[in-house]
Amino acid sequence: QVQLVESGGGLVQAGGSLRLSCATSGRTFSRYAMGWFCPAPGKEREFVAAISRNGGSTDYVDSVKGRFTISRDNAKNTVYLQMNSLKPEDTAVYYCAADSSVLLETTSRTYNYWGQGTQVTVSS
Repeated sequence: QVQLVESGGGLVQAGGSLRLSCATSGRTFSRYAMGWFCPAPGKEREFVAAISRNGGSTDYVDSVKGRFTISRDNAKNTVYLQMNSLKPEDTAVYYCAADSSVLLETTSRTYNYWGQGTQVTVSS
C-alpha cells in the first residue's frame, strides 16, 4: 500500500509559478513511476506529466511542455511538479499517482495509487 499526499497548490496570477509536491509513504517509492493528472469534464483524469522510476524518462501533455517540469527525489520519497508561466486554463485540482508498471504510462487507469489532490487556481 502506498499513500500519497500532495501539497503546494494555491492561488497565483497568470504568468506566475507554483511547485507541487507529492510525498509518499513506504520504502518502495523507487519501484513506482509517478504521474500528475487533473480532472477533465466527462473524461477520466487527464494526463499532465509522468516520470520513470529512476527519473531518467519524463513525458508531458503538449499543453504544458516547456512550462512544467516533473522531477523526483527517491531519497525523500517525493515527486514534484514545477509549474511556470501559469495560465488560467491550468486551473484544476492536480492529483499525484503511482504506477507499478515498467512502462511510462499516460493513462490514468494504469495507476495504482492516488493522492487526494491539491487545488491550483490561476487568475487572469
